Amino acid sequence: MPITLLLFVVLVNMSAFRGSKVLVSLFALELGAPQIMLGVIVALYSLCPMLLALYAGKLSDRLGVRWPLALGSLGIALALLLPGLMPSLNMLYLSALLIGFSFVFYNVSVQSLVGTLSSVDARTRNFSNLSMMIASGGVLGPLIAGLAIDSFGHAAGYLCIAVLPVVSAAILFRAGRGLAALSGGKSKNEEAGGYAVGLLGNVPLRRTLITSGIILTAIDLFQFYMPIYGHAIGLSASAIGMVLAMFAAAAFLVRIILPQIVSRFGEEQVLVSSIFIAAGTYLLFPLVESVLLLAAIAFLLGLGTGCGQPLTLMMIYARAPEGRTGEALGLRMSINNLTHIVVPLFFGAIGTAFGVAPVFLANAVMLGASGMLSRRR
Repeated sequence: MPITLLLFVVLVNMSAFRGSKVLVSLFALELGAPQIMLGVIVALYSLCPMLLALYAGKLSDRLGVRWPLALGSLGIALALLLPGLMPSLNMLYLSALLIGFSFVFYNVSVQSLVGTLSSVDARTRNFSNLSMMIASGGVLGPLIAGLAIDSFGHAAGYLCIAVLPVVSAAILFRAGRGLAALSGGKSKNEEAGGYAVGLLGNVPLRRTLITSGIILTAIDLFQFYMPIYGHAIGLSASAIGMVLAMFAAAAFLVRIILPQIVSRFGEEQVLVSSIFIAAGTYLLFPLVESVLLLAAIAFLLGLGTGCGQPLTLMMIYARAPEGRTGEALGLRMSINNLTHIVVPLFFGAIGTAFGVAPVFLANAVMLGASGMLSRRR
């Protein structure tokens, strides 16, 4: 399968995934859900990835990527159709759970496949391109979702973005023979009785996993709580989508120059710096209600966090034991989603009790403390 076609699939599926996060937040508010229930919905997105990512990685290592990619895309499409055809809070909960279940098998496999299709010399470029497609999906998804809500309503918005993963599934099924040739097999470590906990004994890998969780938690919290804050200050869905798109656009731009930045400052220094930048920008959000200023701050936050995904993916792929790259990537997703479950529930309770602003402030404190610990390490 050509790497360019795979990157297009990533763009389409990520647009649907990011668009669904805007839709679910605004639709839940429209249906009268309190903020604590929004925290539950956020947690449902991450429940299956937390529980199944390691298994999905092992499955990718042993059986190949063909069926996880194709069926995962179809599952995302089905999850998006449910709230569109049967709009209710219960369908939003079920949709979030099913999206998480489908996305985990697709996402671990696509990351592993990018590494498999890349030579050593091309790996940095291809992982950077993968992250740029993810960022581009973060631009297109919220814009499509916001425009669809304002034009057709929340339920119809779900139906609009459901078309995207259907296109991906069609491409993946058509490329079935080529993907089937990239089947996995039992790794040497597995034959020798290797376990996931053994991966955590690899100190450089463990440090990368921790940093990855910090960065991605900051990204996900912004994706969910920016719509809530925008709704609270009276912004339209299109304006909220534009702010989220500026965040993703900055992430796209910083990944273009990422190789030069890493060459000058080093991988870990760039990651630690991105945590501090994210902490500083989170402090600014509760102080601003202007759409243009919010977009500018979101752009700065995107610059700070945009390097996190490609760097952690490259570092984990390079530091994983031979034959266990999918398992290592799955462990990364499990750790990330554990924080995605605990943190949204915690911040959802804060938002219900004190409003949205303390959510941003508390997240800034968490990021700042994590940055200090990372720098000392």
